[in-house]
Amino acid sequence: MTEDSQRNFRSVYYEKVGFRGVEEKKSLEILLKDDRLDTEKLCTFSQRFPLPSMYRALVWKVLLGILPPHHESHAKVMMYRKEQYLDVLHALKVVRFVSDATPQAEVYLRMYQLESGKLPRSPSFPLEPEDEVFLAIAKAMEEMVEDSVDCYWITRRFVNQLNTKYRDSLPQLPKAFEQYLNLEDGRLLTHLRVCSAAPKLPYDLWFKRCFAGCLPESSLQRVWDKVVSGSCKILVFVAVEILLTFKIKVMALNSAEKITKFLENIPQDSSDAIVSKAIDLWHKHCGTPVHSS
Repeated sequence: MTEDSQRNFRSVYYEKVGFRGVEEKKSLEILLKDDRLDTEKLCTFSQRFPLPSMYRALVWKVLLGILPPHHESHAKVMMYRKEQYLDVLHALKVVRFVSDATPQAEVYLRMYQLESGKLPRSPSFPLEPEDEVFLAIAKAMEEMVEDSVDCYWITRRFVNQLNTKYRDSLPQLPKAFEQYLNLEDGRLLTHLRVCSAAPKLPYDLWFKRCFAGCLPESSLQRVWDKVVSGSCKILVFVAVEILLTFKIKVMALNSAEKITKFLENIPQDSSDAIVSKAIDLWHKHCGTPVHSS
């Protein structure tokens, strides 16, 4: 039996006995042992498979440019990142913008505002829409990343990626959503249009906030694996799958307001299945990335 056929046999066996992902975890560990991490291969892996939780923060930090590809630099770079974090936090405490009682996600927001030159004159000023997006993502990230320094840097770079790399793509996602929903279930899209709900769907929650506050973090992190590694289009298929999953409920609602309200507060117990089906749908329509050797 060749090495490849042995590997394929093991993969099938592991899946049958409930250990799906064992081979994938080994593949990732091999990639992470390289002296210089191959970001292209890490991206490809993250696009194809969910990241094991024990490696997620490390892979995200590398892909978001928080850590360099070279292993030997990681400790020193994170030391600088921590020093910068503490300096900015100290500055905010000195000017009394935050205190020990300030919620952590808000602390991250004020740090981000200060570093990007957008700190308002007073903490009592109302938040801008972009601040609300940052806050929602930061709150979700808190549940995924334990270390506060890591959490701040990952949130900051994740939001920057949305505002730069995906800046032109995100406004196009509602149109893509209608396109793929039409392919999967044209009758459902027709119902949304008849109810005048199509333009009023919670697109900001879905696409600007990347489902933060909509899906539980345990499911959300599998979606964000794809966003971090280069695809914001996965968000479209999560939205499509939400509609397909709750088709009967949505078809029974006859006003845009009721449909939107329901979609903003979907039942959480279906989220794992929704994300799994959404990833399958994404691969079906967009193909599966292949490791470059």
